[in-house]
Amino acid sequence: MSEHVSPTPSVPAGASARVSGRAETRPLVLTSDEGLLDDLQRLAAAADLALTVTREVPEARRLWRTAPVVVVGADSAEALAAVVPPRRENVLIVAPESGFGGPDVYRGAVAIGAQDVLFLPAGETWLVEWLAETTAPAAAAATVCVAGGRGGAGASVTAVGLAVTAARGGDPVLLVDADPLGGGIDLALGLENAEGARWPAFTDRRGRLSAGALRAALPAVDGLAVLARSRGDTAAVPAPAMRAVLDASRRGAALVVVDLPRQPDEAAVEALAVADVTLLVAPCDVRGVAASAAVAAEVGRHTSDVRIVARTGRGRLPPETVAASLGLPLAGRVPDEPSLPSALDSGVPPALSGRGPVARFCRTFLSALHPPGRSAA
Repeated sequence: MSEHVSPTPSVPAGASARVSGRAETRPLVLTSDEGLLDDLQRLAAAADLALTVTREVPEARRLWRTAPVVVVGADSAEALAAVVPPRRENVLIVAPESGFGGPDVYRGAVAIGAQDVLFLPAGETWLVEWLAETTAPAAAAATVCVAGGRGGAGASVTAVGLAVTAARGGDPVLLVDADPLGGGIDLALGLENAEGARWPAFTDRRGRLSAGALRAALPAVDGLAVLARSRGDTAAVPAPAMRAVLDASRRGAALVVVDLPRQPDEAAVEALAVADVTLLVAPCDVRGVAASAAVAAEVGRHTSDVRIVARTGRGRLPPETVAASLGLPLAGRVPDEPSLPSALDSGVPPALSGRGPVARFCRTFLSALHPPGRSAA
């Protein structure tokens, strides 16, 4: 029989456990090792989780497909392998550092399709984060990509303005720099000298990334974290790294804003694939529209909702004419803001004061983007 185990009294300060809910929403633990089970109960409490525990392989086999994660004690791996469970994600073998090890435990991991073998107590911190992350709700953040119709159109200014405006409204926001030739979007926030990780720290990343760990590693100010490029770094971000970062970002923020290059590379394509909306910032002149048409065609290959932000100070064409020429809906218009260049040179982000054309556009756009119940600036 399986048992629904509430955490033991040795719970870290501030941690609590959810003891209600269906068994299939809880991590499944298969082990007969009482010492190991005590450790797992304690670690589940730190992750704010209750466990479904069984000592019986047939019961584990029955719950195998529905549990969000499966933790198998090294003592039970061989017996589980004998029933040949189907392959699935989020299976881990856990073993005490003394008592189990060597080739047998790794053969067991291969036999049941486990992603790894973790030894306790060395792996306790990692296990708590893994349990919390893999049982967390699916990604829910709104994701907005921003691209320029031509160089200097104002895509980065728009991206930073959206991020700053959302953060002013109290939302946790992540701004992602996906433009190798953009010069580093942290400059527009005045964070170029701030401590924290840049893209090189994540380019080798594969698989699931902790949302909390990502946010804690990045430079941030007032609820806005930024993942920027290192100065002079023009290397392409690998697609798996962008995928891992965006997945974590969308689990750990209310809004993710991605500043794209005009020519999407593999990393930009990953961002476009998950974008709720992509904004194309287009100058209102003939050359600007012609250049924007090429970018719109390329971006439109990878995402479904592309809208125009018309820069009305960059030409005399009406915004409606620009949008109609490009065959895309008009998200809004942004006149030139005379004070913006000097503010940027001083490290003052666009829209920080809440006044001016960029701030007005960002407020209007975000108020329509945010669903009921989520704050907007």
